[in-house]
Amino acid sequence: MSRADTLIRRQRDALEVQWPSGQVSCLPYLWLRDNCDCGECRVRQTSEKRFMISEVPEDLSPVAASLDADRLTVTWPDGHETVYSGEDIERLRVPRAPDWTPWDATFSPGRYAYRPFLEDDGIASETIRDLLVNGVVILEHAPTDPGTLEQLAPRLGPVREVLFARIHDVQVDADGYNVAHTSIALPPHNDFASYSWPPSVQALHMLVNEAAGGDSVIVDGWHVLTRLRDNEPRHFQALCRMPVPFREFDDDNETYTVAPVVSCDTDDSIVALRFSNQLMQTIAPEVPGVADFYRAYRALCELVTDDAFKARFRLEGGDILVVAAHRVLHGREAFDSAGRRHLQDAYFEHDNVRNHLEVLRRKEMQAYG
Repeated sequence: MSRADTLIRRQRDALEVQWPSGQVSCLPYLWLRDNCDCGECRVRQTSEKRFMISEVPEDLSPVAASLDADRLTVTWPDGHETVYSGEDIERLRVPRAPDWTPWDATFSPGRYAYRPFLEDDGIASETIRDLLVNGVVILEHAPTDPGTLEQLAPRLGPVREVLFARIHDVQVDADGYNVAHTSIALPPHNDFASYSWPPSVQALHMLVNEAAGGDSVIVDGWHVLTRLRDNEPRHFQALCRMPVPFREFDDDNETYTVAPVVSCDTDDSIVALRFSNQLMQTIAPEVPGVADFYRAYRALCELVTDDAFKARFRLEGGDILVVAAHRVLHGREAFDSAGRRHLQDAYFEHDNVRNHLEVLRRKEMQAYG
């Protein structure tokens, strides 16, 4: 038996391959066939698949497999050949987005100059990576003209349209439809919990801030939830299970949805916190689990409003606070309405931001050959 043969073991429905690096991969036969990268199975220009897995039997098995250095060649019953390298497999293990880093009241958001963020790919890449890791950044020295947030589109993607306003003015307004239009303290929350898919990135642009008080407050919601899951797992599960109604409306608009406060991925990692105490509506008392939910919700509110988790800072005119809105809650302290305080906000989508980082990464790789 050759050395190459000893590096490949056929199992009932998979190949076990030991690469020259020493890394061992277990590669299911259907996976091997479905992900063939040849020009017959994929459109080369776009990398889109042409092959459909239903074209082969469920019990598909290769007739031959060989390993030459870092090149695995698999031959199928119809004569088709699929080729992989160890580098191909290793690349799949690297996440496209960086891991997130938890923080508490001692945290200060990274600050980046507005104009270089728009004009310099290297600074844009650094800023977006910081946003993905920490969930928040501040852009400084932006123009204080209304509508400036539209200029962020080349980096953050198109503005996410919502009801009420495309660019939303936040200032004291006797006819405002939201507590944000008053001068009272605004507890940590994320916007539009009343949408089935709330905006996942929010940019808050301070045009003028001459008011006493009104410091901005942010909370790492995922850090809070991790603490809750570690200490009170039943509470965490109750927040994942209970469908909760949320509503925001005015004379011309209505938004309403029913969804859990916490959403997790298939591996139980947290993907979204939907927290807006002001928009939360009444749950019918007969719904099973209401008592458990309210104990859990009370515990969550206690953590969200705990000073140990609140990072505070003041936004001045020309500052833009950008938050990953499914993770980071924002709010403000009360302020004296005798002084002017005018903020505009707009929404973007996390997918577009994350994917722009990948585009910047590819451009950097091409630049360095």
